[in-house]
Amino acid sequence: MALIITEDCTACDACRPACPNEAISVGDPLYVIDPLRCTECVGAEDEPQCKLVCPADCISVNPDFVETPEQLMKKYEDLHA
Repeated sequence: MALIITEDCTACDACRPACPNEAISVGDPLYVIDPLRCTECVGAEDEPQCKLVCPADCISVNPDFVETPEQLMKKYEDLHA
């Protein structure tokens, strides 16, 4: 599953540099997560780094992008090939 940033985002920029896949970018007005690049940190870390650093607790699962851990690992491997 990819993650999504909710409307509670304060645009603090803590999440963007924490993402190992460079899936987070500045949106208008909120930050956005590219679901095609988000692996929930599978392959890089034990848990999503953006969620760990987010002071607003505004990052949740994107229900439109349901993926298995195996699919997330494959996506990570493809991104970092």
